[in-house]
Amino acid sequence: MTPSRATTAGPAATALADLAAAASAFMPSGDVLYLDCAAQSPRLRAAQAAGLAALESGGRPWQAPSESPETQLESLRGAIARLLDGDRDAIAAVPSASYGLATAARNLPLDAGDAVLVLDGQFPSNLLPWQQRCAERNARVVGVRRGAGEDWTNAVLAALESEPSPRIVALPQVRWDDGALLDLDRIASRVHAIGAALVLDLSQSLGALPTDLARWRPDFVVAVGYKWLLGPLGLAWLWAAPRWRERGIAIEQHWSARDAGEGWRFPVDVVRPHRDGARRFDAGGLDDPMRLAMADAGLAQVHAWGVPAIADALGERTRALDAALDAHGLSSWKTPGHAPHITALRPPAERLDAVFAAFGRERIVCTRRYGLLRIAPHLHVRAEDMARVAAIAAAAA
Repeated sequence: MTPSRATTAGPAATALADLAAAASAFMPSGDVLYLDCAAQSPRLRAAQAAGLAALESGGRPWQAPSESPETQLESLRGAIARLLDGDRDAIAAVPSASYGLATAARNLPLDAGDAVLVLDGQFPSNLLPWQQRCAERNARVVGVRRGAGEDWTNAVLAALESEPSPRIVALPQVRWDDGALLDLDRIASRVHAIGAALVLDLSQSLGALPTDLARWRPDFVVAVGYKWLLGPLGLAWLWAAPRWRERGIAIEQHWSARDAGEGWRFPVDVVRPHRDGARRFDAGGLDDPMRLAMADAGLAQVHAWGVPAIADALGERTRALDAALDAHGLSSWKTPGHAPHITALRPPAERLDAVFAAFGRERIVCTRRYGLLRIAPHLHVRAEDMARVAAIAAAAA
């Protein structure tokens, strides 16, 4: 193995378990009301401290590390696995959701004429790899569209009935633009009944909503680390079903995904075997102590609070927003069926600019896209803050 740089010990001991004090776990934001965790999470104090400590010790590469990046990465595999099915051998470290989804597209069988079902307007990380693979295999990408008054779950189920040759169904648990929640229990049951493969992008839900992989039985799952997992950019996670851990093909080849034995040699005439499980899909260059330390801090905090408790607490905040919109006569602005942690305001098109500008003047940060104002708070936001958001929206209406 190559020498490892110095790192700091994991910050699990500093994680706060008390939800009532959750706001104090985050870096202060002054007078900014940050409502955009669906773009990037607010920074945890523990992650900031861990990243700075790792950056500082990285300036002394001659110093023996307290914990190697390989050891840190194995610990992170375990922490991610606890949010999924508990099996750390199922987890690969990748740099992005698109990398993980490209891996899924490379491995899943797809023949000429087959269809890959995605949501219309789905985030491009879970669209572009399928477009590329379908172009290579003379297959088709089919975008699921909703009818008037139809939710996304029923739209997907209807598409599965009407589409003659679905081979792969690639979906999120929660839509990225407005927080619409899909019922994966119902969808997965139908996907498997017709013999299709299920691929899930949980980037907008892992760490904020519970999962049930035993019920959903996906082939691949991906999630980025910098949203609801409260970690850094540049580190994401790929879960692979057992058959792909045994015979899947990685989209890059590098030393750290291979077992080179004690001598750590790579002879020209011998192909070294892959490491166990989904480690065969590990991307190279992810042994950065700063990213690993920050990811460790984020996951420690998610586990300390607990995902069900996080979902309940964030649901209080978005329900408070819905109630405040009702009180101001803006019920039509709400997103029906949204997840506990993400929703969107739907002002009339002629008022969108005015509402967004009013938010800007009041230092309220959210994402504006496709005629929506996405609202995605974390626990640094109080339920009472949502009444202010509704009041400012109403004044600009």
